[in-house]
Amino acid sequence: MEILSAFLDYVGHERRLADNTVEAYGHDLETFFGFLEGHLGEEIAIKAFRYLHASDIRAFLAKRRRDGLSDASIARVLSAIKTFYHWLDLHHGIENPEIAFLQGPRRSARLPRPVSVSAARDMIETAEAFGKEPWIAARDVAVLTLLYGAGLRISEALNLDGGMANAPARLRITGKGGKVRLVPLIPAVRDAMNEYARLCPYRMGPETPFFYGARGKRLQPAIVQRGVQGLRGALGLPETATPHALRHAFATHLLSHGADLRAIQTLLGHASLSTTQVYTGVDSERLRAVHASAHPRG
Repeated sequence: MEILSAFLDYVGHERRLADNTVEAYGHDLETFFGFLEGHLGEEIAIKAFRYLHASDIRAFLAKRRRDGLSDASIARVLSAIKTFYHWLDLHHGIENPEIAFLQGPRRSARLPRPVSVSAARDMIETAEAFGKEPWIAARDVAVLTLLYGAGLRISEALNLDGGMANAPARLRITGKGGKVRLVPLIPAVRDAMNEYARLCPYRMGPETPFFYGARGKRLQPAIVQRGVQGLRGALGLPETATPHALRHAFATHLLSHGADLRAIQTLLGHASLSTTQVYTGVDSERLRAVHASAHPRG
């Protein structure tokens, strides 16, 4: 259909959507147009879109559900239809207020996927053995210990300056959105930082990086991520065992040991408590798993 080609040209060139999104929208709308011809019993003309009802769209989405589409795919189909109607209004003056109020399925929030206490410990201990040089091994241990022991984001850890050469009792961290928080450092974290600072061959001061790469420049996240990828392979951990999973582990392990949710919010630097509350879901999942495996009738 010419109308579909014109729309796909719009989203591909004017809206600059990704190629795979444009392709998915094309497939979704082609299926939608075919459904409408059978549903309405006539060939679809552009003016017909002005008079469609929300019930017509719901009937199509219900059919796609019966075809086996997931919630995420149904949401994408509806997004394609709404974007198409926006284009119709913009380029052809065809409005249909009913479409604007359609809502797709609620997508359940994805729970964080932390590593276990033993996996976090194994990752840190193995990082020490993996280092090509003693100072690099100490550096990798200090980075991972900050993620797991202080709940830092990888960017926050790598942005520390050389003034941390003598690890303080608290770190002043500037996180997302410029939000500043104070993070207390437990002895294990301070010891790891101090050992790295002692072995590091590069100068440290308030104007220098704290974490250096092998060539004397600030350590980059990709180096840490590649290192963790190697640890996953060595330890047989899943792909979800990422640097950020150590931060998740920090939160869930505090929660499972009775820490207050507000305190965890502060430590993580979350702007909203609702962001922190996802960890209660993780802890509930863990408790259910333990109950199922340990209960006589599990």
